[in-house]
Amino acid sequence: MNISIFGLGYVGCVSMGCLAKNGHKVIGVDINKNKIDLINSGRPTIIEDGIKEIISEAHAKGRIYATKDYSMAISSTELSIICVGTPSSSNGHLNLDYIFKVSSEIGESLKNKDSFHVIVIRSTVLPGTNRKVGQVLEEYSGKKRNVDFAVVSNPEFLREGTAVKDYYNPPITVIGSDNEKAIGMVSDLYRELNAPIEITEIKIAEIIKYVNNSFHALKVVFANEIGNICKKIGIDAQKVMDLFCKDRHLNISPYYLMPGFAYGGSCLPKDLRGLRTIAHDNYLEVPVLNSIEHSNSLQIDHVYNMISERPNKNIGVLGLSFKDGTDDLRYSPSVELVEKLLGKGYKINIHDENVNMTKITGTNKDYIDEHIPHLSKIITGNFENVINQSDIVVITQKKDLYSFLYKKYPNKYFIYLVHMEDYDGSTNVEGICW
Repeated sequence: MNISIFGLGYVGCVSMGCLAKNGHKVIGVDINKNKIDLINSGRPTIIEDGIKEIISEAHAKGRIYATKDYSMAISSTELSIICVGTPSSSNGHLNLDYIFKVSSEIGESLKNKDSFHVIVIRSTVLPGTNRKVGQVLEEYSGKKRNVDFAVVSNPEFLREGTAVKDYYNPPITVIGSDNEKAIGMVSDLYRELNAPIEITEIKIAEIIKYVNNSFHALKVVFANEIGNICKKIGIDAQKVMDLFCKDRHLNISPYYLMPGFAYGGSCLPKDLRGLRTIAHDNYLEVPVLNSIEHSNSLQIDHVYNMISERPNKNIGVLGLSFKDGTDDLRYSPSVELVEKLLGKGYKINIHDENVNMTKITGTNKDYIDEHIPHLSKIITGNFENVINQSDIVVITQKKDLYSFLYKKYPNKYFIYLVHMEDYDGSTNVEGICW
């Protein structure tokens, strides 16, 4: 199938590579020249395990191409996937400007196209967006929904750091549309994946990711609160939660249910706020949902208090992105912790092997330049230099590289924000929630 993808960030780049690997010909559309140049030179726009090889191979086979020319992309394809960002506003509502901008461009391009075209919304959007996108397409194209084109909601379930693996092994593939032909075309894209295809109502497909991510956010905070309580009264929280997770009959996943640091990233905070906003707009009280973000921020304060209780002012941080396997710093709790420490006069040195300031591009680079440009001056590529220049070392990511540093540097104090197996009882180590 000939496919066009609008937006070449995380979801767009992974979708482009995986669809091309499956034999489709894919045209990527983006306004960022750097992203276009990267794709057209056979390189991905993101750091993600496996995507470099996939994009390189697809480029060599002539299956991928990137451009700013959206009209050409529409005229050359039969199905378009929208993967543009939907950032959260300060009051929790989503900014859907990019969605509607792309929809208007697709609508303009459909004016002169005679064949049926399918538009797939892969971005995370509020319920009702599919309907509004259809209206925008009708307005700009002069054509009719389900006659000349169809709109499908197909939310993604990709985690940064494991996005390629998640693409090929999703828990389910959700497709929501009011057009049988479009459902069939989109279903064909996923026939080979190791997951059931669930055909559902459009609004259900639109809200499911909010429900999933809000629950994932809840699980992280819940486990941290249990961990804090257990540590306070001398109980091994890791063993408590391990026992808790053995009950799989109620669909409890152990992935998030281990005590540790705060959650972060571009999805959980945004989608939690989105679900809370839906409730607020409908005059519903949701005290548990409303408490999650506050409890999560308290976990950052908890780590700060662990540091401030000691007299040392030289702090090393190993791991800055919101989780291992990605260079994404947006909504990273480690960034929030560093900012708080800097504001209190601490001297900070940072290492993260995935955060290379000379190679970061796209949305992540824009975020750094706008919000945290000063952090680039205290990030180094040598983690041992960070340790040598620090009295307290905070480890935020679970890496073999960081596992037993407390044994190698007995004169340093280590605070682990991830659980460490085989802890030997050394007194220069403290764990959060354990």
